[in-house]
Amino acid sequence: MYKINLGLALFSLIFVLSCNKNNMTKISTQAPVAKKIPTTFEKHGDVRVDNYHWMRLTDEQKNAEVKDEQTLEVLDYLNAENSFFEEETKHTEDFQEALFEEMKGRIKEDDASVPYKKNGYYYITRYEVGKQYPIYTRKKGSLDAEEELLFDVNVMAEGYDYYALGGLSISPDNTKAIFAVDTVSRRQYTLYVKDLISGEVFNDAIENTTGGAVWANDNNTFFYTKKDPETLRSSQIKKHELRTEAKDDVVVFEEKDETFSTYVTKSKSHEYLVIGSYSTVSTEYQFLEADNPNGTFRVFQPRERDLEYSISHFDEHFYIVTNKDNAKNFKLMRTPISKTTKENWEEVIAHREDVLLEDISIFKNHLVLEERNNGLNSIRIKKWDGSEDYYLDFGEETYSAYVYANPEFDTETIRYGYNSMTTPSSVIDFNMVDQSKEIKKEQEVLGGKFNKENYQSKRIWVPARDGKKVAVSLVYRKDTELNQNTPFLLYAYGSYGHTIDAGFSTTRLSLLDRGFVYGIAHIRGSEYLGREWYEDGKLFNKLNTFYDYIDCSKYLIEQNYTSEKHLYAMGGSAGGLLMGAVINLNPELYNGVIAAVPFVDVMSTMLDETIPLTTGEYDEWGNPNVKEYYDYMRQYSPYDNVKRQAYPNLFITTGLHDSQVQYWEPAKWIAKLREYSTGTNKLMMHTDMETGHGGASGRFDALKEVARDYSFFLDLEGKTN
Repeated sequence: MYKINLGLALFSLIFVLSCNKNNMTKISTQAPVAKKIPTTFEKHGDVRVDNYHWMRLTDEQKNAEVKDEQTLEVLDYLNAENSFFEEETKHTEDFQEALFEEMKGRIKEDDASVPYKKNGYYYITRYEVGKQYPIYTRKKGSLDAEEELLFDVNVMAEGYDYYALGGLSISPDNTKAIFAVDTVSRRQYTLYVKDLISGEVFNDAIENTTGGAVWANDNNTFFYTKKDPETLRSSQIKKHELRTEAKDDVVVFEEKDETFSTYVTKSKSHEYLVIGSYSTVSTEYQFLEADNPNGTFRVFQPRERDLEYSISHFDEHFYIVTNKDNAKNFKLMRTPISKTTKENWEEVIAHREDVLLEDISIFKNHLVLEERNNGLNSIRIKKWDGSEDYYLDFGEETYSAYVYANPEFDTETIRYGYNSMTTPSSVIDFNMVDQSKEIKKEQEVLGGKFNKENYQSKRIWVPARDGKKVAVSLVYRKDTELNQNTPFLLYAYGSYGHTIDAGFSTTRLSLLDRGFVYGIAHIRGSEYLGREWYEDGKLFNKLNTFYDYIDCSKYLIEQNYTSEKHLYAMGGSAGGLLMGAVINLNPELYNGVIAAVPFVDVMSTMLDETIPLTTGEYDEWGNPNVKEYYDYMRQYSPYDNVKRQAYPNLFITTGLHDSQVQYWEPAKWIAKLREYSTGTNKLMMHTDMETGHGGASGRFDALKEVARDYSFFLDLEGKTN
């Protein structure tokens, strides 16, 4: 429970002209400082005082046509922070523009995806010169056929500051398309249906969905996922028939457990509709024949805590990737369609202690497995009759390889992608019978300056404080000298089991060509070294994530790759939490830090079940309503552990409409950092008043954000000329 001191004014914006002698805070004379209004929270006998809780607005307040006093004052504060940031970086405006043009000059503006075939049509996504958004087209039967325009997002986005088109789903008879639109950047999509023959968009507008929808085989019925309007949890699967009112749609499933979310999909065989329910440590599926949309879904295997599984249909069986029987790195099993509960599952690929089974793709004659061994991706191809079983060879020390969706079932060809930190992305078709391959597309790096032979990538292993070895993937120009004066940007994430692979980036060249080394720390909390690597970086092991990053930073300094004056850190979302934690623990290691859309107010957010994502994340961070979890999270929550010390130069980004990490977390954090910091380094924040968690929707606007971020680091290095 909490109390608000109503005797204090809600807010005032102060521009200080000198340091506050009482709290020894040193703040730039232009920096906005928020008035403190103490709000007291008490839990498990622990009292937390939040002086900036007043910054929190509801969606209704933000979206109201007439703003109340609190809303106006909060918006004024955010705008003041933006003005301060613009003033502090004004001297780099020309450089940012030049950097943007440099990055833009490397991309092929009139680009197009490699066509993929599905149900008799080739589908293509292409861009035109000078345009921000994609154009979706298709060709019937042959690539020589006439192009059919499906969606020109450039036209659709006119008049909007933000526009995202998603969820494209073509009906089985190829005549209709479901599409989803988000114009707020809060990931609440409205579904529409377009007649691809006449061009008519039906009146079937369905609001507040995830954007995904799947067709039944009757070409008239589809299923979609609704979000809870308050928590934005994906909570209901509904059925819609064309040209009917959305209010009449039937709820076919409601996920009532607040720690679970739900979604609906379709088997690659097109024979089954599948409803999935998932939490961090448990999954459950239901299935129904796609020819029978008015039937009743059947539970595949009832949910059990710590039992995870996913299903794929092939012939008379379902194939199951699962951790059943403590298979931490997952194994592959199968079961007859008529007997789907776990006692009927039989092993196809056994569990291995050193290999993580990430995914499978099923084809008529082959099974393709995506595995991870010693941190690296591998693609394994196995013939159903057992006559062949082999791996693709990639030949580099550190790289990223992945299998595309491959919607066609009856084919001998798989499509996969490959790139490394020095090798641009390629899309490759591989013939699983004769083992030949055809490079369908190589990413073009324009501008005439890129030569992969000028760059070096490698992987080093860093000893962590508890004896574990943490990998760091590096890339730099071969003519860059590695010493204490070398600028080094170390990126990491480290949560949810999400692994950041060592891939290529055209924008990153703007750092490398100016003498930077770029590194990715594959810290615990990811699945880089298997499922155990993830579990050793969550819940009561979460501190390992932060310690790994700090130990990697110290190692780079000790081994003379860089020094404290030239080491930079960057992470976003949960990686922003990482940034907040490490600069509380060891701020002296970094000259500059970017925390993008950072999850920093861990305690308040995880104690508030009305906030999107909270209840579904108890198995990731812990449930602070339980004292043991509360006490552990209290140790690292960045906002709650800001202390009187000198912080590095810091740039924080957020979006007003962010549904993943609410804008008030970084807004409160920058205010508290200014209050407590004893140093004179720059502490800056920028709020995008039009977008949310993912940033700008247009491809050029997104590049401008990267140019802005990189200029922050380059300015600190004196490299903006």
